[in-house]
Amino acid sequence: MLFKVSPYSRLFLSLLIVVSLILFGACNKDDDKDGPLESTSFQYEFHNGQSVPSAPYAGVHESTVTAELKLEELANGRTKITVTIENTLDGATYHVHAHDAANPSTTPNGTPYDETPNASIFAQALIGNGGVVSTSQETDRSYDELINTYEGFFVIHDPLQAISTVDLSTFLIVGSFARKQAEVNFASSTFEYAFNTGQLVSDFAYTGTHNNNLSARITVGELADNKSRITVHIMNTLDGETYHTHAHDVADPATTPNGTPYNETPNVNVFVAPIIGNGGTAVKAVISSMDHQEITTAYEGFFVIHDPLQAITTVDPTTYIILGSFAR
Repeated sequence: MLFKVSPYSRLFLSLLIVVSLILFGACNKDDDKDGPLESTSFQYEFHNGQSVPSAPYAGVHESTVTAELKLEELANGRTKITVTIENTLDGATYHVHAHDAANPSTTPNGTPYDETPNASIFAQALIGNGGVVSTSQETDRSYDELINTYEGFFVIHDPLQAISTVDLSTFLIVGSFARKQAEVNFASSTFEYAFNTGQLVSDFAYTGTHNNNLSARITVGELADNKSRITVHIMNTLDGETYHTHAHDVADPATTPNGTPYNETPNVNVFVAPIIGNGGTAVKAVISSMDHQEITTAYEGFFVIHDPLQAITTVDPTTYIILGSFAR
C-alpha cells in the first residue's frame, strides 16, 4: 500500500534534517573547544651571553641544558604553554618563569624586566630526572597576543644556586618569550689531567701524602663578547680541604725570581680560584676575559693545583698535585 507524502510533510522533513545537521555540527564544535588549533615551538640554548653579552651564566651547571617553549592555541581563546628541558640534573629543581619586559629606570634593580614573574602566563618548578622533563600551563592570554605583541623574557634559573631574579649570571637560559632565538654555535673544549707523577717534567713529580687517585678536568666554553667560561672539575677530593687552583703564564727561567719556567704570580685573567673539596668531585667556574680560541690555541701557560695538605708555594712544583699545560 503506498502512502502519499504531502508537500507540508516534505517541508517538515527537510527542516528537520537541516536542524539536525546544525545541531550535530554545533555539538562537534563544542566537543572540540579545548583542542589545539595553531601551535608553534621556540628553541632556547644555554645562556652563553647571546641574549645578554655582559652577563653570561657563571655557575657550574653543565652547559648541555636546552629548552623548548611550545604554544598551542585553544578554541576557547586561551593558550596552552608547554616547557620541555633537556639534559637536566636528577633531583634538581628548575624554576621556570615568564617576566614582563619593563623600563630599567622603573625597576628596583635596573633590570629590563619586572622582577616578579608573571604567574598568569608561566611560572612552574620542574624536577630534573637526569634527562628530559616537561610541564604545561594554560593562560588567558591569546595565542596571537603571546607570539606577536607580548613583550617578555623566558627564564630558567640555576638549580645549584639560590634563586635570584636580578642576577642574570645565575640564569641557565634567558631569551625573549615566544620569539625565535638567534642561532649561535658556541665552541666548547675539554682537557683531562692525571695526578702529577712527573709526566710533564720528571723532576717536578709530586712528593707528599695526598692520595694519588685525584684527577682534574678543564672545560673552556666560548661566550659572547669575546670571553670564555672556564670550569674546573677536581675528582676524588678530600672533604673540607682547599685546593688552590691557578693558571701560570709560561716564562723564561732566566727572567723569573726563582728560575721557574713560569710566572710565579697566577694569571687572574685566565683562572685563579680556591676549590673546596667535598670527598668527591668539586667544581668551580670563572669568566675569563680571554676568548675560547686564544685560550685553547694561543695561550701558553701551566695548569696547577696545589696540595691542600702543604703550605702553598709557587716555586716548588713537587707540591703540585696537578701540573700540566693549560688547556692542552
